[in-house]
Amino acid sequence: MSFSKNYVLAALLSVALSFCVGAGSASAQDSENAPSAAIETIEPILSYDTAYNLQLAIQKYEAIVAAGGWKELSRGTYGLKKGAVQGHVRGLRRRLVATGDLSADLRMSDKFDQDVEDAVRLLQARHGLRPTGIIDQETMITMNVPATEKLTQLRLNLLRVQDAVSALSERYIVVNIPAASIEAVENGTVQRRHTAIVGRIERPTPLLHSKVHEINFNPYWHVPKSIIRRDIIKYMNDDPQYLTNFRIKIYGADGEELDPASIDWSTDEAVQYAFRQEPGAENSMGHVKINFHNKHAVYLHDTPQKSLFGQNRRFHSSGCVRVEEVDELVAWLLAGNEEWNQLAVDGAFASGERLDVRLKSPVPIITTYITAWANRQGVVSFREDIYQFDKQGRVALLDD
Repeated sequence: MSFSKNYVLAALLSVALSFCVGAGSASAQDSENAPSAAIETIEPILSYDTAYNLQLAIQKYEAIVAAGGWKELSRGTYGLKKGAVQGHVRGLRRRLVATGDLSADLRMSDKFDQDVEDAVRLLQARHGLRPTGIIDQETMITMNVPATEKLTQLRLNLLRVQDAVSALSERYIVVNIPAASIEAVENGTVQRRHTAIVGRIERPTPLLHSKVHEINFNPYWHVPKSIIRRDIIKYMNDDPQYLTNFRIKIYGADGEELDPASIDWSTDEAVQYAFRQEPGAENSMGHVKINFHNKHAVYLHDTPQKSLFGQNRRFHSSGCVRVEEVDELVAWLLAGNEEWNQLAVDGAFASGERLDVRLKSPVPIITTYITAWANRQGVVSFREDIYQFDKQGRVALLDD
């Protein structure tokens, strides 16, 4: 999703937000858009400004910890939603006030009203949860993380940002793995923001710094040997028509195409051959592959599985990164190639024809691991430590 779609509402809310205080003042009509508007600013997750904003957030959470933090929510809080009137709502209100999601100026009561729903939705959005306004299991677990742990997380991420900003330039892409999101940044501001799907825990997306140098339209997919070994052999044992259905062909060392029936799928024999998926609707890379040099053989790409972008936890890939609205990111990357614009990109997608285009001006790309950040309005965001790098106390985020 691009920044421009939410810019006006975000600008209006920024005047009222000060470390999230006052979020509950939004009207019911605006409540559906308020959380995303408050969070989706033009500020990059990774920038020099991020370091300053994190320092302010640390000061805020130091004060929260010094004041005793917050109490764990009672079991009766689970399932609460707008309209509930009971004593557990008071504890919920106090918890929301502690982090500034609910204004401290509002009268304390037992009622789960519109102000409380808006505050819950803002807290959920700040943590990458679906902003339903209902205290579900994920929200309950998130709210019960101690303030001391949040403070430690902020301090660690400040070190990460300070360590990584020297690699930034005027124009770059950041893939933030814990947020499963992508930002296209130019002159210090986010030009485009995209939902992403990144590597699952057992096949993580690597941390790296490279440059996007080439766009492959309607590409072949050359299946990595790791996927042949781990996945395709299993799929073929389950369904002998799998390769045929997904238009994947097998080639021997001499370049000759092999019949899948000639391979012993009860062994690892298949790993010695080359597997290539033809361009088309079934292709795992969709209509485009975005190339950058790296030792891990990963890349950004389209996907036919669009429904996965609607999930909260988007850790499904084997290390590569799938991009929502990838056509718009490709047009942004090709801005330095005079003959390419959004119309040309859309035409290339629609044609289905193989085409490779080199960027006249390669664009730096960083895949990073930021689990806590803050924007200029003081809205502090957190994400799950999906790869356990926070737990390890890992600071350095560039392997390449």
